[in-house]
Amino acid sequence: MPTDARRSAVADLVTASRPLSWVNTAFPFAAAYLLTTREIDAALVIGTLFFLVPYNLAMYGVNDVFDYASDAANPRKGGVEGALLVPGRHRLTIIAAIATCMPFVAALVVLGGPASWAVLAVSLFAVAAYSVPGLRFKEVPFLDSLTSSVHFVSPAVYGLVLAGAAFTPQLFALLLAFLAWGIASHAFGAVQDVVPDRAGGIASIATVLGARRTVWFAIGMWALAGVLMLATSWPGPLAAVLVVPYIVAAAPFTGVTDAESGSANAGWRRFLGINYVVGFLVTMLLIWYAAITA
Repeated sequence: MPTDARRSAVADLVTASRPLSWVNTAFPFAAAYLLTTREIDAALVIGTLFFLVPYNLAMYGVNDVFDYASDAANPRKGGVEGALLVPGRHRLTIIAAIATCMPFVAALVVLGGPASWAVLAVSLFAVAAYSVPGLRFKEVPFLDSLTSSVHFVSPAVYGLVLAGAAFTPQLFALLLAFLAWGIASHAFGAVQDVVPDRAGGIASIATVLGARRTVWFAIGMWALAGVLMLATSWPGPLAAVLVVPYIVAAAPFTGVTDAESGSANAGWRRFLGINYVVGFLVTMLLIWYAAITA
């Protein structure tokens, strides 16, 4: 393969893995593992690298392959919000996703035990089930948002189990809050695709509920996440206010019609920026928690 072609192929694979979202899966694992073990070891490094890139290539790249027909009619595809992989890249993307994941998964299996294997298996199943033909959870309304949320929560659960954490009521509340946040985020993201999804014959939480009701559903789930954070260990309750920026970003679209649902992309772009600010604040709270529990 010529050098330019190889460079182009690598660029397509990187785009397909959604670099802006890498931290959204690597950080939950690393934070959960490190706060439990309080040490840097091989499992932390390997797990973080796995959830940083290969996991995202498998999650998003495989989705781009099997969603090509609908993505081709979606004007927001072809950049940071999703690659538009030409058919000639589909086989390469599937092979690259499997090839990059396998050595990391093998190493993590060696480093873990049966409980961690089970969580990792659920996490990888959710990645595949969301997109691959025969399962296509992304086309089962409500299950689509739940599965998408599991994509981000399961790395944290895996990190906790791999590190041997004790699951307290406060920790369960934290994980449920994270799950509710993920459900809300997926649902709100689906609003902007109501028109192209319906045109492509793809069902989603937003195509079933309609744009306006889906926005209200997302706001409700973000609010639930905030309430659940009040039941977590200090200083976790302070994070309850971190759902406010998301609700504010979605609020202008509570009356959006299905026909104008594409306008919600403006709110989604704000959402992507909010994630980084909120991520920084969550990091500060985790550092505080680590300091007072050392």
